[in-house]
Amino acid sequence: MTEEMKKTEELDRKKRVILIGRSTAGKTTLCQKINNEELRYHKTQTVQIINKNMIDTPGEYLERTSYRGALVVTSTEADVILLVQDATEEGTMFPPMFNSMFAKPCVGVVTKADLADEAQVERAKKYLKNAGAGELYVTSAVTGEGVKELVDTLHLL
Repeated sequence: MTEEMKKTEELDRKKRVILIGRSTAGKTTLCQKINNEELRYHKTQTVQIINKNMIDTPGEYLERTSYRGALVVTSTEADVILLVQDATEEGTMFPPMFNSMFAKPCVGVVTKADLADEAQVERAKKYLKNAGAGELYVTSAVTGEGVKELVDTLHLL
């Protein structure tokens, strides 16, 4: 088997995920951390494919209900839906049972855990559970908390 065929086979085994969350929830930063890139803020303007297995979406697709159809269409390319919730956010953009829009497993990811207290993290987890997320991961792109577990469970690398 050639090296190219091995790489193709490896990519085929990786799960493809779509990250959905409001603007500044930490979707892009989480992608950067997973890929061991330098953490730098940049506003995602369009759907971006990262490493052939992560689909990073603009927050506006969730924030504006008229754009949510774009999430459904884009999600057809994914195996797993990642609902991303900032732990420090007072509210959520995910309506109850948001997962019912997708015929895929939904995983909840709490971000910015390093900036939040325990009550804030628990509130974020509750938002994600109400949205229909199954498994939950509490993460910090700055400290790395929870990122390895997320990557290992979803076979992202």
